[in-house]
Amino acid sequence: MEIDYSPYIERTPDGQYKNLIREILEKGTINPSRMTDKNGNNINTIELLGANPIRFNILENGAPFITERSIESFWESPIGELFGFINGARTQEELEAFGCKWWKYWVTEKKCEKRGLETGDLGPGSYGAAFANFPTADGGSFNQFAEIIKQMKENPELKTHIITPFIPQYTIRNTDHQQKVVVVPCHGLIHFQIIQNRLSMLMFQRSCDVLIGCASNWAQYTALLLAMAEVLDLIPHEFIHSISNAHIYENQLPWVDEILSRESKPFPTLKLVKKHKNIFDYRSSDFELSDYKAGDPIKDIPVGV
Repeated sequence: MEIDYSPYIERTPDGQYKNLIREILEKGTINPSRMTDKNGNNINTIELLGANPIRFNILENGAPFITERSIESFWESPIGELFGFINGARTQEELEAFGCKWWKYWVTEKKCEKRGLETGDLGPGSYGAAFANFPTADGGSFNQFAEIIKQMKENPELKTHIITPFIPQYTIRNTDHQQKVVVVPCHGLIHFQIIQNRLSMLMFQRSCDVLIGCASNWAQYTALLLAMAEVLDLIPHEFIHSISNAHIYENQLPWVDEILSRESKPFPTLKLVKKHKNIFDYRSSDFELSDYKAGDPIKDIPVGV
């Protein structure tokens, strides 16, 4: 199905990204964090539980790529990451085959050994394992995307089109239970809804480093909405992003000021240049970005590891 975006000139600038940052600064609480910078130093966070949901009407106002700073140099990587996970990727090597190379900081020998994993393995509690090989009570595995697509085709009216990245027996840790994932999934609890031949998607995110995460998450889940709509022969409609723990690291504050000082611009256009009817066939190269007019890139924002 053709994606009929409104013309770029008719789209209005979207300030929801800056509004989210302001909400965290105004309502958040400073908390200690187990996360460290790349030098191993612990960093505090400014955290807000239950940020206001963000809504994007894709066709009416464009694809939600942040415009306060350009991500033109890396937008394909998060899309590759997500489709890698959908295909069951759970190692650094497998993700790199999909064009995503940034997991090297989280799958080091030290971090993997701490979880009883081989170096480079995200673990059986990771996104790829949950999406493609969710463990069942009889010792088998369950492919969530394959089954939910079948359900959506057979029973589009249901309110249970839900995907989860969380496998509790591998994500919980206490004195009697070892966590079996290097990073408990942050994003990926997805609720699809079909109304009047239109597909909408709410993505619940348990934890979001807003300065780093939103840029990638908005790109990859917009791509997923477009791909799912094509697979199901539906019109892509709304992407709603609901963040539980929205946070900013204290060492990111100088970059916060820079982003808030910048102009928000209309969203760009993301289109499928190669279409598939099988969700597992999609790759980042199947998407084309145009009309992207954003501020200068900011390449040195600190990230917690």
